[in-house]
Amino acid sequence: MDGNLDNHDKARRFETVVMPHLNAAYSLARWLTRDHNDAEDVVQMAFLRAFRFFDTFRDGNVRAWLLTIVRRTYYTWLRDHRHEDDDVGFDELLHSDNDAIGGASPFDAGSNPETAAASRDTRRIVNQALEKLPRAYREVVVLKDIENMSYKEIAEVVEIPIGTVMSRLARGRKLLGDYLQPCIEGGANGLQ
Repeated sequence: MDGNLDNHDKARRFETVVMPHLNAAYSLARWLTRDHNDAEDVVQMAFLRAFRFFDTFRDGNVRAWLLTIVRRTYYTWLRDHRHEDDDVGFDELLHSDNDAIGGASPFDAGSNPETAAASRDTRRIVNQALEKLPRAYREVVVLKDIENMSYKEIAEVVEIPIGTVMSRLARGRKLLGDYLQPCIEGGANGLQ
């Protein structure tokens, strides 16, 4: 009976402490896998691992702890599946809930069609450029610029020194700028 009570308390604490970071876990998994369904699988496996080892978590940065588990789970999943060549593109409008990421829908009342179309095009172009980044740069750029993590948190998640985080971030942003430059110079069709 005591074991059930402990598991119930563990589940309740896990839900309170870890579950608020589900969106961040999915976002990282989505950018790593480049596929909605695969990201859901990775997140599910990661949350199972996180729950299993939740007793070992000692008060600290739970978000970084969880994202480390997501990242490690992804690399285990990748080793077991090896099908990255079959990836599909990620369309932010199709695969996200704008309210969940803090943005308003371009189709809200008062939004004009030109603004909505430009917003969709911009997201599509940036997502295409992010997709082109090598994985090592993409994960650091996503963690810093999309998940707003500190260098220290990123170093913890990716398990590299802070200096390497800063270097990869600088290189990733430079590559991203290089990928986006044709779009800036030649219009929205630069990445297609």
